[in-house]
Amino acid sequence: MQQIFAEYISDIYLWIIEHLWFINVVFSILIIFFQRRNPTTVWAWLLLLYFIPILGFVLYLILGQNFRKERMFKMKEIEGEVKYAVRKQEESIYRKKLRLRDPELEQFKQLMLYDLNEGEAVLTDNNDIRIYTDGKEKFHALLYEMEHALNYIHIQYYIIRNDELWEEIEEVLIRKAKQGVEVRILFDSMGCRGRRGMSASDWRRLKKAGIYVAEFFPAVFGKLQLRINYRNHRKIVVIDGRLGFVGGFNVGREYLGREKRFGYWRDTHICIEGAAVTSLAVRFVLDWNYAAKENLFLEDRLFEIPEYVRKGKDLVQIISSGPDSGSPVIRDNYLRMIHMARKSIYIQTPYFIPDAEIRDALVIAAKSGIDVRIMIPCKPDHPFVYWATYSYIGEMIEAGARCYTYDNGFLHTKCLCADGLVSCIGTANMDIRSFSLNFEVNAVIYSARTTERLIQAFERDMARSTLITKKKYEQRELTVRIREQFCRLLSPVL
Repeated sequence: MQQIFAEYISDIYLWIIEHLWFINVVFSILIIFFQRRNPTTVWAWLLLLYFIPILGFVLYLILGQNFRKERMFKMKEIEGEVKYAVRKQEESIYRKKLRLRDPELEQFKQLMLYDLNEGEAVLTDNNDIRIYTDGKEKFHALLYEMEHALNYIHIQYYIIRNDELWEEIEEVLIRKAKQGVEVRILFDSMGCRGRRGMSASDWRRLKKAGIYVAEFFPAVFGKLQLRINYRNHRKIVVIDGRLGFVGGFNVGREYLGREKRFGYWRDTHICIEGAAVTSLAVRFVLDWNYAAKENLFLEDRLFEIPEYVRKGKDLVQIISSGPDSGSPVIRDNYLRMIHMARKSIYIQTPYFIPDAEIRDALVIAAKSGIDVRIMIPCKPDHPFVYWATYSYIGEMIEAGARCYTYDNGFLHTKCLCADGLVSCIGTANMDIRSFSLNFEVNAVIYSARTTERLIQAFERDMARSTLITKKKYEQRELTVRIREQFCRLLSPVL
């Protein structure tokens, strides 16, 4: 029986090899005429199919399928309230009734309006924000806040490793569940796979302890993952509606700097107290409802802000985007902030693969005398992405931007600051995958105080970084140049 099956597989393989030219033609027709894609992406796939036919064929089957643009996440029960709040704020801005505490923020009212229109992102003005740039500090704060949960804990991460950090978190969650606190964990099937990931028995153990668990885009038969793209890259924790965490840290020992391969892990996460937490709560519930096939919008208590929450002063909009979005809201925020900046643009990102519009906007800004600074890691976690990143950095240096490689470990921060007044921080990288293929969430913070703290963190990192001068970039080896150019060709599909 095994011999017959092996012969059958062999026959299929030989048939594919013999007819590969015809298969490539069929896929080419599909890509060009039946899928609305960016022309650059089309050319990238055609190059792969014709110059690396077997690998290109396999990659297209795994990565190239276009996601059907349907509205996956529905919020009918609260949609009316959200739309009413959005329209009311739009009217306030249009009629110039919105009064900002900081007059300098007036230049960013159009950005607020865009997020209201396209992202239905309610503008909240009473938030207090804590910033964490170190994994130990962030998870110490998270464990502390979970210990003090009274009603519910909602956790959503792209990656959860089954290691000592998770053991510590799990111990708290099981204890809180026994105390009657509702605990929900939403995880991405692709992000939690692998030898160090969570197994089916791990999730069963949590369910047995009274914790609710949901999986985003689960694998078929437990192992076959049909959606390599379109992953839920969001990292959100909401506790009792009083505070919410969002940012770049996943759950694993490497995020504490305990992996030799990466060394110290430099990331940024924020904790919000205030009305913006409700927006994070809604985002979690939208994702949960889709994955768990239930409707938590019927539970009003999940969206109430406790009276004892102290009132802050930061203006915040929570924005999210994904392959099912009408517009790439997070990408458009990055672009709009670059266009609106008059003095400075600070960017930290592990992957710098901008699309043509963002690349051109940054080049124009740098050539216009705006202080453009970009910081990337000094080492790759994904080599193809890293070398593509390095090729785009070369263009920024040529335009006059100051570009740095962070040398003190691995840089995973996703943050853009404009004019020391507005910052956009969260889970989205400065790359095409985050712009259009992954489900992401960011906070747009209109606050000189908070943005200045993020810039100070950037400047501290500069002391642990190397400035890539024009001379140094031009002296790179031929092998590096070849890797850059090859990976750049693939950048639309990385």
